[in-house]
Amino acid sequence: MVWPGFKVGNVEVQTPLVLAPMEDVSSLPMRVIAKRIGQPGLMFTEFVSAMAIHYNARKTYRKLRIDPEERPLGIQIFGADPEVMAETARICADAGADIIDINMGCWVPKVCRTGSGAALLKDPDTAERIVRAVVDAVKVPVTVKVRAGWDYSQFAAPDLARRFQDAGAQMLTLHARFAKQGFEGEADWDLIRRMREVVTVPLIGNGDVKTPADARRMRDETGCDGVMVGRAAISNPWALAAISAEMRGEAAPPPPTLLERIDVVREHARSMVEFEAVESGEDISPAVELRALSRLRGQLPMYIKGEPGASQMRARLSRVSSLQELDDLLGEFLTLSAAAV
Repeated sequence: MVWPGFKVGNVEVQTPLVLAPMEDVSSLPMRVIAKRIGQPGLMFTEFVSAMAIHYNARKTYRKLRIDPEERPLGIQIFGADPEVMAETARICADAGADIIDINMGCWVPKVCRTGSGAALLKDPDTAERIVRAVVDAVKVPVTVKVRAGWDYSQFAAPDLARRFQDAGAQMLTLHARFAKQGFEGEADWDLIRRMREVVTVPLIGNGDVKTPADARRMRDETGCDGVMVGRAAISNPWALAAISAEMRGEAAPPPPTLLERIDVVREHARSMVEFEAVESGEDISPAVELRALSRLRGQLPMYIKGEPGASQMRARLSRVSSLQELDDLLGEFLTLSAAAV
């Protein structure tokens, strides 16, 4: 059965699979790979700090770069000041964002201490003002991602969702945990079902979806319009491919071979180095390679997770400092894996 897509304002999402915004993960090189292999219908950037954009932080501006191949693409912004958020939204729209998403789900203390992210769940009036300010500032659709509430004392999301919808938000995403949980415990998908009952704009469910069966069960149990996948897609675009094939009514693709995994590791690393060089205005050099690969140290070992000998290679991959060193390690791993067969 083919899953129907949906529209966010004038943006058509053909496959209702959404790649989550993930700080230090969903960079442009990662998204291009995810789009080609996993074919999600919509993707989001890393978090963009409105205050950093306000103060012209160069490292934050690099998050606004978009490749035509990855559209439709949403840029997610966070902040606590409605005027600064509106200013940042305009800049993101001018950079080519198809959608502006407002982050009200990040529970990380350094974000919440500024009154941003999930902290806004405790200040619904400011949260609504931010949504109205951003909607008024841009012509592209505005969406909001929330958690269920700050803590277990109140399921705040339905009331907030109604207010955001009335303020002009054209899609909502619910991560079915409370902010205080972080990623602990299981996501409570019944919260998504309860939120579905009170909003008419597209609703995206998020939390603990790893497989096509998970995605199908979330849809059946909650009535959500789409499914967002985050952690399960880190260094594993093939998980997205399996889910998107299910949604299109196609046979699941075969799992990747070790060589295919290795090829994508190399592609991701090379693309990150090239991205770092372009954004820094430097030629590729050992220093550029080191900076780029440092951003991937948590991701590179995960590409070979589950393969024989991967645990022994993990620490070495996480310390890699050059493309040549990476190639050598991966070549060694392939040789050891072939010998073990």
